[in-house]
Amino acid sequence: MSVDGTPSGQAAVDQLLEVLDLTSTGEMTFRGMSPPVGPQRVYGGQVAGQALVAAGRTVDPERFVHSLHGYFVRAGDPAEPIAYEVENIRDGRSFSVRRAVALQHDKPIFFMSASFQRREEGLDHQAPTPPDVPGPDDVPTMTERLSRYPERLGIWGQIPRPIDVRYVGEPGWVPPGDRPADPHQRVWMRLDGKLPDDPLLHACALTYASDLTLLDSVLSVHGEVWGPGGVVGASLDHALWFHRPFRADDWFLYDCWSPSASGARGLATGRMFTADGRHIASAVQEGLLRRVGE
Repeated sequence: MSVDGTPSGQAAVDQLLEVLDLTSTGEMTFRGMSPPVGPQRVYGGQVAGQALVAAGRTVDPERFVHSLHGYFVRAGDPAEPIAYEVENIRDGRSFSVRRAVALQHDKPIFFMSASFQRREEGLDHQAPTPPDVPGPDDVPTMTERLSRYPERLGIWGQIPRPIDVRYVGEPGWVPPGDRPADPHQRVWMRLDGKLPDDPLLHACALTYASDLTLLDSVLSVHGEVWGPGGVVGASLDHALWFHRPFRADDWFLYDCWSPSASGARGLATGRMFTADGRHIASAVQEGLLRRVGE
């Protein structure tokens, strides 16, 4: 438990593992639940992670997910179970492709295509890591940051925190005026406990984490914040590519920036690097962003 009583550490990670452990209801169908305490709508990273669990369970375990592309089409109700239906698009010699649809009340709230590949050797290169970024031990913890703004806690002070998130710069939930404009948002993350060795589970955990701070990089460009006096938003789509093996319970740097915002939408992209500099994944997301009053 954290100092404020909110589940954290291994207890929160175990709760996340329960959320990702779908119930099989048929050969290609599954059922997932949301945490007992959470936001008013289902968190996008949760439904994407669960959809990847569903898709991955229908694929040869020797094939590993290398990309996923999803669309959020309706707000999910956290009080209701989520049904996942998986379609086998193709099983080839090297690749398997699946389509997973998340449904509530017989209507889709999210759908995703995911591709899995058997291990192969080939060309190998990557862009350099961002220079001069302080390490995770050199930036404030989430508890330290939250202690400065108790009035901004709301529901986020009550829900479990399975991911240790450490912002290099100011986060988007500080009060208006407290956030300087910054073209990049960089965040250190890791699962705040130990995960089993299953690579699919680590990919699903990384998918869950990838939606946490990505869209905030659009606001960072303008020094904007979430909530009263700032902006409200919602994820519209999400894409993720996995490049190299990793563990989601080891530190990784999420280096995010926004190349464009217009028409009440913002585009964000991010790269994930291990602490020793390996580029493990890339993400792109577009979100709906609207200003709100005080």
